[in-house]
Amino acid sequence: MKLILAIIRDRDDANVVQQLVERGYRVTRVASTGGFLRRGNVTLLIGAEAEQVQPALDLIRVACSPPDPGQHRATVFVLNAAHFEQV
Repeated sequence: MKLILAIIRDRDDANVVQQLVERGYRVTRVASTGGFLRRGNVTLLIGAEAEQVQPALDLIRVACSPPDPGQHRATVFVLNAAHFEQV
């Protein structure tokens, strides 16, 4: 199991979350702030099996709007989840 942490611009979050959920990903949205100008960001927590990671990354890349000069569409971390449990 992998945990994808995707930090995206807040203006892209509705589209990204919708696209992920439509394809069966479970997503938790957390409002966050960061960057030089303290622009609004959203951090998405996405649980995925190893073979689902690349399709999720491709979807995020496509679902985010084109970046402003010097910006990025998203910052993504993929972590190993040693334990996963739903209670």
